[in-house]
Amino acid sequence: MIAADHAHPMSKPADQFTPLVDAHYTSLYRFAYSLARRPADASDLVQQTFYIWATKGHSLRDNRKVKTWLFTTLYREFLRGRRRDQRSSYLEDMPPSAQEPTTEPTPEPERYDAQLVLAALSEIKEVFRAPLSLFYLKDLSYEEIAEALDIPVGTVMSRLSRGKAELRQLLAHQFTSADRTVIPFPAFKKGGRP
Repeated sequence: MIAADHAHPMSKPADQFTPLVDAHYTSLYRFAYSLARRPADASDLVQQTFYIWATKGHSLRDNRKVKTWLFTTLYREFLRGRRRDQRSSYLEDMPPSAQEPTTEPTPEPERYDAQLVLAALSEIKEVFRAPLSLFYLKDLSYEEIAEALDIPVGTVMSRLSRGKAELRQLLAHQFTSADRTVIPFPAFKKGGRP
């Protein structure tokens, strides 16, 4: 029985791997898409994450941390690909004055369209987009985000704050420049008619 517990993960039956994929594929794909911004790249990241799980997942001792392990692995694969392609500069490499988004007051409409918010989220810096996506779209705690991104909890909180400020500013700019108006639903009376 002990030998079976230490068997190579690729030798495990598909009935153990398939439920894992079914349970986490959608949320991993959404996170990957929020990072990569292209469906093909997002699919590649998710596939690579599950491949790594199949080859190294046996090293995870606490099965309650599977979700965090998968998100961490996906994020690290994304960063590895970015470093390899050398397409970006990181926030830490910028001068301190460029790290802080401006905090000028912005007009805030009552509501934003979900598509508008997701489009704006895809335009902010990746260093802010990852924690915002994990916090608001995946409902991970500060601690889970810190573990997934391999950064301190204080950095998570800081990046969430800065990211929200940048997102708020971008949304206000998009809202005012696109001449969008929010049309409230009509109030209904008791009979279900306006």
